[in-house]
Amino acid sequence: MTSVRRLAEEIVAREGGFVNDPDDPGGATRHGVTLGTLRRLGLDVNGDGRTDVADVRSLSRAQAVEIYLEHYHKRPGIAALPEVLQASVFDMYVNAGSNAVKILQRLVTDMGFPCTADGKIGPQTIRSAQLAYEAAPRHLADAYGIARRNYYYRLADARPQSRKFARRVDGGKGGWITRAEEFIAPRYHLTAAQHRERVAKWG
Repeated sequence: MTSVRRLAEEIVAREGGFVNDPDDPGGATRHGVTLGTLRRLGLDVNGDGRTDVADVRSLSRAQAVEIYLEHYHKRPGIAALPEVLQASVFDMYVNAGSNAVKILQRLVTDMGFPCTADGKIGPQTIRSAQLAYEAAPRHLADAYGIARRNYYYRLADARPQSRKFARRVDGGKGGWITRAEEFIAPRYHLTAAQHRERVAKWG
C-alpha cells in the first residue's frame, strides 16, 4: 500500500499552486489548503502577525503535506478505517472535510450497518465500516468512490457556480469527477456519454 506521506504528496501535486477562484467557496487556496483552513488552525505562515491571503501564497508544498498528515489524516482517525478505504477517504477529507466521513457513514448504514452521520470517526463508525468491509471486501472501496462521485454531482446540481468543477467547458468530466474515479475500478467509471447524460439538465 502507498504510504500515507506519499498519498499526501500526491494530493499536493494534484491540487496545484495558488488559486483564488470567486466561485470556490473555499476561497484562496494553495496546494489545496485554503485561507479558511489556515485561520481555523491558527497558522501564520509568513510570521507577520496575521493570517490572510499572503499566508496562502507563502505556503510551501512541504508545509501543505504536513498539514494534511496531521489535520486530515491523523486527527480525524482515518487510519482506523479498513485499509481499502483509507486513501479515498483521506483524499476526500482534504477536498470536503467531514463530509468525506459522512458519505462513508451513510453508505455503511445503507448496507445494513447503522452509523450516525456526524462526520466523526469513532467506535461506531470504525465497527460499521469494518462490518461493511467483511460483508463486501471486494466492493466497499468502489461503493465509497461511487458515493463520493454522486456527492459531487449533487453538489453541482444544487450550486450552479460549482458545475465547472464537475464538468469541463467541452462537456467532459471535470476535476471533481475524475478525482473520484481515480479511486474507483475502471469498470465502474462513467462513459463520456453517461457523464453527459448526467449533467444534461445543467444546460
